[in-house]
Amino acid sequence: METTTPAIALRGVTKRFGHLTALQGIDLNVPEGTSLALFGPNGAGKTTLLRLIAALDKPTGGRITVWGIDTRQDPEKARSGIGFISHQTLLYEDLTARENLIFYGRLYGLKNLHDRIDAALDAVGLRDRQTDRIRGFSRGMKQRLAIARCNLHRPAILLLDEPFTGLDTSARSMLGRMLQNLRREGRTIVLVTHDLQQGAALSDRFVILNHGRIGVQGNTADLSPEELETRYEQTVQGPE
Repeated sequence: METTTPAIALRGVTKRFGHLTALQGIDLNVPEGTSLALFGPNGAGKTTLLRLIAALDKPTGGRITVWGIDTRQDPEKARSGIGFISHQTLLYEDLTARENLIFYGRLYGLKNLHDRIDAALDAVGLRDRQTDRIRGFSRGMKQRLAIARCNLHRPAILLLDEPFTGLDTSARSMLGRMLQNLRREGRTIVLVTHDLQQGAALSDRFVILNHGRIGVQGNTADLSPEELETRYEQTVQGPE
């Protein structure tokens, strides 16, 4: 059933930190089931934008809605359908892998929690390490568990901030396959990455942010990898 309400909508969104303006008048629609790659240099505002969509922070100006829910007015309801991976894993080092997922599962009031946890651990290849405290995990293993945490409540929207960071080749392939499966399921995905080729392969649309503004956006299928790289370089090296 089609809907005219986008999964994510931003209208005139601005975010300032003191004298620093991180985002400037962002207008963006992300339709249901879209996979969006968010590109841009360091400091472009990508992480800030994800945190605002996730209702973890409030915009200085403008309006953000998730399934029509205003993130400023009802942040908890907006967050309930979102899975978020940030630069921090949001895991508790003194708990085991399974205990971390139990904690988050109970926060969401999930039913059949242990079955969900088994499936989540299997998906990221950590079932055999479920009783180990994660303080002994490598960065890549912690990232795998963060991915399991993000998807545990099967959110309709996934916000992923450099999710491939710290993953070895095998884990990167695993995550790539998982994201392709989630796309086929119709999840809405916003993926921040510096890897233009990988981001394009995992997305339907792209946005290039620069200096807190949208420089270019479009369909990834309309550009070859070489054309996308050229557009990126033209955007980030253009006049401020």
